[in-house]
Amino acid sequence: MCIRDSEYYDQPPPIKLTYHTPAGRAVTAIHTPDFFVIRAQRAGWEECKTERRLQALAEAQPERYRLDAGTWQCPPGERIASAVGLYYRLRSSAGIDWVFQRNLRFLADYLSPLGDPVADASHREILSLVPERGPAILIEILDQLCETRVGELYALIAR
Repeated sequence: MCIRDSEYYDQPPPIKLTYHTPAGRAVTAIHTPDFFVIRAQRAGWEECKTERRLQALAEAQPERYRLDAGTWQCPPGERIASAVGLYYRLRSSAGIDWVFQRNLRFLADYLSPLGDPVADASHREILSLVPERGPAILIEILDQLCETRVGELYALIAR
């Protein structure tokens, strides 16, 4: 998800979802999605749930939650959204790259544009240790650093 190209508004105003129970009874639910997201080409509501919770909800409310070709869907939300030219997306915890999330948490202090600048000499030294093609192993770069502070390396990675 590209954060720079999107605006996220948490707990937007509720929407009304209509669907049927497994017994066939019509149900209307007032639902507050987790986010309203505005992107350059589209906008819509996004709901986030754990994979386990989605599986339980799909069993209890199959017309509201379903897994179709590996993608979780909320047909009542999708109907409401498409009627006004928006989208409704149901996100599962199974789609989260947990390594990336841990890396973001680790680098959080270095992500601020107001962070300390990286000295030109440090910048050059770090770049000289990174191969032109292919991945670099962080521990190998850390072992080769001479005058550069480790924080400057992490700042460059984050930026």
